[in-house]
Amino acid sequence: MIALIYEDFLRAALREDLGRAGDITTDAIVPASAIGTAEAVGRATGVVSGLEAFGRTFTLVDERVEVTLHAADGDRVAAGTPIARVHGPARAILAAERTALNLLGHLSGVATATDRLVTAIAGTHAAIIDTRKTTPGMRALEKAAVRHGGGSNHRFGLDDAILIKDNHVAIAGGIRQSIEAARAYAGHLVKIEVEVDSLAQLDEALAARADIILLDNFSIDQTRAAVQRTAGRALLESSGGIDETTVRAVAETGVDLISSGALTHSVRVLDIGLDIEVPVLEKIR
Repeated sequence: MIALIYEDFLRAALREDLGRAGDITTDAIVPASAIGTAEAVGRATGVVSGLEAFGRTFTLVDERVEVTLHAADGDRVAAGTPIARVHGPARAILAAERTALNLLGHLSGVATATDRLVTAIAGTHAAIIDTRKTTPGMRALEKAAVRHGGGSNHRFGLDDAILIKDNHVAIAGGIRQSIEAARAYAGHLVKIEVEVDSLAQLDEALAARADIILLDNFSIDQTRAAVQRTAGRALLESSGGIDETTVRAVAETGVDLISSGALTHSVRVLDIGLDIEVPVLEKIR
């Protein structure tokens, strides 16, 4: 990933933590001339994501910090496995530690949660995708984490794909009117997806030649019926409260895509710690 995509976010996160005076605890205790080495170690098994951002967080505080990666984004690491080594000015390592670990733990949590859903539907036709329910400022990083976990991305923003939702339909006056207006506006290169909440609306969307149809909170029986009615005329996406306990049944109906906002908005972090090596400190020469 190009650092320019997320570097402003990293700077803002560091400013939030360092405030006006920096890390006054570390500055009071650790000599400015001291250097140290630390290892990022997983406390639980999971899929790693966010290593580039993790390393850049340290070098933004001090360019002399050296980061060596022991794993790559998308790798599954066991508890106790070293993930990265950080070496350089000790004050910088300690000042950046929490921001860097927050990022790495959260993004690895997204990748790990995605991996669980992908594993749960193995052997089916369906793919796991994300949504726009992302943490403000972290969308590119979180969507990369979904890919590292074996999933795929839905649209990145409002400007790169058309998704007609229930409020659009209500204002436009119907499914057909919404799709016709979108097609006239977007031209032939842009895919049109529409959200439906009933089989009757599905039929309207098919008649209006929607490219993708989102089945919002359909039951398993409704989803199976939707697959049969569609018969390949459009891609079908299932969405709404789908988790590890239900995703396999949804996938086995024959839908093409299964989206989950929980992958990014409700994920549990992967526990990762930063362990200072002994001897703790050396002096900068």
